Amino acid sequence: MAIATARAKVNEIAVSLGLTEGELFQQALVSFLLEKKRRTLQLKLEILARYGADSVADLESKIAQGVVVEHPAWEDLIVAENLNARLRELNDHLDDLRGPENDRSR
Repeated sequence: MAIATARAKVNEIAVSLGLTEGELFQQALVSFLLEKKRRTLQLKLEILARYGADSVADLESKIAQGVVVEHPAWEDLIVAENLNARLRELNDHLDDLRGPENDRSR
């Protein structure tokens, strides 16, 4: 789709929804980030479930106590920690887009 055609389509959609293009873009971006957050959380929860852990800290404790085998649990712990960092980043972006008037719990 050519840029001019895409721009016209965005305008058409915005008008049909009673939004400005900026409002449409912001709502679309929030939806996109929420979907990224959902997928990231799902991956983290899959890792934790694999080891019967309730949190990243719980998984780390289980590894340290020898409740779960270190390999590949350590690697999965690192991935889970990175997913936590990604979730914080996504939450920060969402907070920025929503602004203080739309403060929602994470």
